[in-house]
Amino acid sequence: MSRAEDIFQKLIYFGEDAIDEFIVNRQSEELFLDFKQAVSSGKNFTTLHRDDRKNLAKAISGFGNSEGGVIIWGVECSRDQEVGDVAKAKTKIQNVHRFLSWVENAISGCTIPSHNKVRNHIICCDKNGDGFLATYIPKSDIAPLMTTGSNTIYIRSGSNNVPAPYAVIAGMFGRAPQPNIELMMGDRSLEALENAEEDMLYPNSIDNPPEHYVKICFSLQAFNSSNVIARELYLSCRTLESGSEYNKVRFANYNQMDYIPGIEGQLNLITRPELRLPPRGVIRFCKVEIILSPFIDDDFKLEGVIGADKAAPRDFRIYIPKNKLRSFVARVIRGDESNTMLLNEFFNDYVLGEI
Repeated sequence: MSRAEDIFQKLIYFGEDAIDEFIVNRQSEELFLDFKQAVSSGKNFTTLHRDDRKNLAKAISGFGNSEGGVIIWGVECSRDQEVGDVAKAKTKIQNVHRFLSWVENAISGCTIPSHNKVRNHIICCDKNGDGFLATYIPKSDIAPLMTTGSNTIYIRSGSNNVPAPYAVIAGMFGRAPQPNIELMMGDRSLEALENAEEDMLYPNSIDNPPEHYVKICFSLQAFNSSNVIARELYLSCRTLESGSEYNKVRFANYNQMDYIPGIEGQLNLITRPELRLPPRGVIRFCKVEIILSPFIDDDFKLEGVIGADKAAPRDFRIYIPKNKLRSFVARVIRGDESNTMLLNEFFNDYVLGEI
């Protein structure tokens, strides 16, 4: 996981507490992080204010042409002579959902070519609709990115986005395109099943074993979103905690891959040398079955990484705290809610990473 993505995930997980920590620790703007106050109040405008749009365009160009970064909208900075601009105070964005809409509408027109991997996340929203917004700008696969307003190509230098020197631009044009592999989770299903004898989920020694258990199935797939052929694709996945001694994680249908033996609970796969994945192509690594019992003693943690030769690896994980895991399993077994809704909740709330 890149430093920029790590910052973005921290803001998603901890919300406003992460911003408070930045302010308490006097976090400085750096290579991967920018703090901005939002000018767009909506009083006299119906779109993003030109100053906010200018800052957004420079950040998309600068971060996208470098190693990626995050803008936190709604934080005031003060100048520190030793470390530069540091987080000073929170200045909430008025009507943060409206501001999010303006930012997302502006992204595609900020640079040439447009950066289609930019992601936004509302960090929090109070009863008045005010809050903070994080904008994650990953490294662009199609560089260089030039701003549409000033026709300038920026790179990130320290804590600033600065115009790129000619030599740097020439090098960017000469950089060979790299494959970009994204994780997809398809063939999703969720069901509550009876404690069938052939599954042997609960041994006979248990008094009054539950009558049902929960089964979640999905396939792990790789999508080549780049414009070049990808080779030697790989997947490594391991279960750190299953939540219960009666829970199981099963990997199946990976016979078309080269399997590399690992430790118990770990799966290591790599495509065979002759396989090539074309641009926009999808390949299926394996099927995953997660069996969940109502007997929950611990958290559930599964983590993995996916990638290809000469491509940046993508980390992912499934994490469910034990209290939420108990509640989730109980709700599925009760059957009062739609399985589709519960399945969406599972993948939206508990699957983390660039999915």
